[in-house]
Amino acid sequence: MDSSATEVSVRMQVGSCLRTLATSRDSGEIVHALRALTRYLEDGEFTRLHYTHAIQVLVSAHWFSRSCEDEEIKKLWDEMFLRGPPDQALLLLLDTISSTGESVGLERCVSVLEKFLSAGRLQVLLWSRCEMGGACSDSPQLRETIIGHLAALPSITCNHLHTNTPDAFLPQRYYPLLAASILDTLEKTCHALRAGQDCSLGFVAEVLGKVCIQGYSSEIFETLAPRLSSLTRMDPLWQRVTQRLLEKVPERCTECVITGLIRSLSGAAAVSRLMGNLVVTNKKAQFVLTHKLLLQQYQHPTQLLKSVLGYLALDSERRTLLKQVLRSVCQVWCNSSATKHTCVEQQLYVSKALLLCVALLTHSEIQELRQEMLQCMLGGVQCRLDSNIERIRRMGMVVGECLSHRLDTPGSQLKFQYEADEEIRELKSLMESPSFEDDEEHQPDSSTSLQPEPKVEGSAGQSATSETGCGSDSELDSDDDLTPYDMSADQEKKKSAPPRYVRDCLEALMLSDDAERVELSLQVAEALLRKNVKATQEVSVQFSKVLLHLEDKYNTLHFQTLRQNAMVALTVTDIKPVVDYWTTEFYSLNYSLRQRLDILEVLALSAQELSEPITNKHSRAQPIAAVTALEQCDDITHWRQIVEKRIQSKTRRISKGGTQPVKAVPNRYAPVAGFFLFPLLRNYDRPQVTFDLLGGDHLVLGRLLHTLGLLMHLAVNAPVVSQMGRALLDFVWAVRFHTDQMVRRGVMFAVCSVFLSMPGENLLIELGDDLMETRAWLADVAENDCDADCRSLAVQSLMLLDKNLKTQLQMPDMHT
Repeated sequence: MDSSATEVSVRMQVGSCLRTLATSRDSGEIVHALRALTRYLEDGEFTRLHYTHAIQVLVSAHWFSRSCEDEEIKKLWDEMFLRGPPDQALLLLLDTISSTGESVGLERCVSVLEKFLSAGRLQVLLWSRCEMGGACSDSPQLRETIIGHLAALPSITCNHLHTNTPDAFLPQRYYPLLAASILDTLEKTCHALRAGQDCSLGFVAEVLGKVCIQGYSSEIFETLAPRLSSLTRMDPLWQRVTQRLLEKVPERCTECVITGLIRSLSGAAAVSRLMGNLVVTNKKAQFVLTHKLLLQQYQHPTQLLKSVLGYLALDSERRTLLKQVLRSVCQVWCNSSATKHTCVEQQLYVSKALLLCVALLTHSEIQELRQEMLQCMLGGVQCRLDSNIERIRRMGMVVGECLSHRLDTPGSQLKFQYEADEEIRELKSLMESPSFEDDEEHQPDSSTSLQPEPKVEGSAGQSATSETGCGSDSELDSDDDLTPYDMSADQEKKKSAPPRYVRDCLEALMLSDDAERVELSLQVAEALLRKNVKATQEVSVQFSKVLLHLEDKYNTLHFQTLRQNAMVALTVTDIKPVVDYWTTEFYSLNYSLRQRLDILEVLALSAQELSEPITNKHSRAQPIAAVTALEQCDDITHWRQIVEKRIQSKTRRISKGGTQPVKAVPNRYAPVAGFFLFPLLRNYDRPQVTFDLLGGDHLVLGRLLHTLGLLMHLAVNAPVVSQMGRALLDFVWAVRFHTDQMVRRGVMFAVCSVFLSMPGENLLIELGDDLMETRAWLADVAENDCDADCRSLAVQSLMLLDKNLKTQLQMPDMHT
């Protein structure tokens, strides 16, 4: 009966105070009412039944939005928000801020919210939900609302306050504060558990998941992860609490939480302490860690791969998953379709995962998985060696060597020749004995690590020193007192003289077995061919045949460059016969891929030189790519730069005004452009015994497309350019869906060249009914192709096509 009477009395007094606050204009009455309400803040019945209504009255009172000079009113008003239930205060402050225009009331709410954060009310709110039974009275809707407002406070305030947002509400300040509040709550949880009190981490886990799924995992884990890593190193209770926190994270948030956590930790040992066996008990975490992070994503740093795979290797229950991961990675790595349809970066990422898995396996596990690894090595290396992209080929070589070494196959270990770079060195380093940073318990066994050479000490060291000393003494008897003769200016006398005539040079290259004579002939060949035009034209085809079949039998210095320069000199000196020879031999039998690539390179360089203005007779084309080895034949940077400049010149920018079209100037290439391009299109679909352009020889097909694109580009303003464009479009249309990345790049390069070089009206006539299909195809490539270069060229082609369409549809006025 007394309790009921007290409740009625409290309700009546609170009602009287709220009516005064809502209607009174007297400062004294307002102060008296506020003092009365603040005295009830310690009363559980008041905070449970009346607090929310009380603060709603405070923000809706008529004096709330007006200036108030009474400092006591301000102080008491603030106390109502800073001493009451933090969840209700936070919800009302954020809702008021987001719905109030610029006013004194808005400023007051912003100010008290800043004080709310700095006074540690977030810790109070989180801990109130961790104490067992603290959240029992919450409805699911209220719980979700509180979590949403906690996680999105910066967004709610910034969206309304814009440039007037205080620094405390910005993400870079708020989320570290929230992380510190979570740490404080976890610490109180540990103290409570030691005292025998039960706690629940579900609410904190949901807040953490909500923040991470909104994209702020890095901001919160920058504070949270290092501190948890330190606290869990020596305290099993902290490990248990942290692992329980991660177990309680909602399933939809699991991926972003564990990804953000692993990225912020220093190594696998820290991940193991914080996550425990979560990967075994939580199916979503298992899918993320064993599949999604390794096979579906590739943007993560190598350190994340080391942490994830090391985490799987650190516990006997998790090592089963490590073997499962190796099998999955092996299947992907040796899949030829995946090699063709995934970008280089993703293939590099999978290669790193494969090497790290293998490095973490024990000898017995290697024997258990030997068959899968052997199939992976043979299939994966082969499909990468077939690729046109140099990085992919080298990647296959390195991974093949590492797997072969780990499998320890006597007498059949793979060994390739390639030029090492930073990427190669990183891949090889992944096979070194794994280390688990930050945890001394899990350092690798010294027996498996490379040990430095032992230092020679004692008598052995003295013996070594004495031997050195004896060696020095023995040298005292030499002829050191004799002054050496200066031979720095001497030159080696040549046995042979360089040829002075074209036919002598040809004969030396054909018949001579003298290495010195062959070298001298190659060195002067280009100059002789360019200087003696008539003599060159008499033997041009025969000389071309000799150079095409010439081999570097004597390891001549700069052999490839000298040979190529001579072939270009022949082509530009006697154009039609030599070009006809090159284009005929390109599809002939019994030529190597290297020779066919040489032909394309010579045609491109010759066309480039011939396209120079006639007035500049002594100018020569710069080499498009240094021809040194087959591995480097996919370097097309110079060609891409040429077309890129043309695209820039054809693109109109408002700031620069209109641009002038490419000026037509006389050159030697325009009259003969058709001789270069048309013969290369005539036999592409006829497989020969030693050459199948549309089959396995896609390396040559990719280079052919790039060469045709360059030949088309150089023919701008030539009379035959429209016929060339039509023929080239027909050709690329047949191979536009090729599976090889370099071929698709060549297709897009050729299309871009056609759109650049053909007159707009002719281009639209040639496309005709296929115009919409062409645009749809280019749009699909620009959006969905796995290769970044293909996407970029497709976008450029679309821009050029749309520009031509716009120009033609404008129908400019005709001047009479």
